[in-house]
Amino acid sequence: MRTAIAALILLCWTAASLPAQAPVQPTNEATHDALRALRDGLLDAMGKGDIERELTYFHPNAVITWHNAEVSRGRDGIRKYMARMLEGPDKVLESFKADVKVDELTILYGGDAGIAFGSAVEHFEMTNGRTFDLPARWSATMVKDGGKWLIASLHASDNLFDNPLLAMARKMAWWVGGAGLLIGLGAGYLLGRRRRTA
Repeated sequence: MRTAIAALILLCWTAASLPAQAPVQPTNEATHDALRALRDGLLDAMGKGDIERELTYFHPNAVITWHNAEVSRGRDGIRKYMARMLEGPDKVLESFKADVKVDELTILYGGDAGIAFGSAVEHFEMTNGRTFDLPARWSATMVKDGGKWLIASLHASDNLFDNPLLAMARKMAWWVGGAGLLIGLGAGYLLGRRRRTA
């Protein structure tokens, strides 16, 4: 009996002297690594202008709302929009690149859905040779389908009240207004001179 009590006391003393171990917390690091790989792959494909590779990062039923408020659904819809903008004789853009930043880690919903958001500086080169950088905001919803993370929804947004396009429009308005004023003054001067001559 004494031996059993002594053994019990020794066991309790040994357990008390061991360092406390923090409970094991579940980690989502592997998920975030997979999402980082999705981001990096998509940006690399965008930088190289590889539309077909870009599409592999989107879900077959993905929906994108573009800067011009057009909506594309599915990979084929996205492909048609990008081809219309970047290819053929009626294309709008010569090239497009983006420097994308993520605000924080993807907000995960269970193990198969997440929302990410952040900022971007987008570089547009128009077919007329004009270039401009547009600061933007974006948000995306990712889903895990067949063991692979894919973009299910992407929304791009610009500042409606302060952007380079608006600044160009203001500048053009000043030029047009100034030219109109000069033409008006010149026409008034000529009419007045003609009346005096008559």
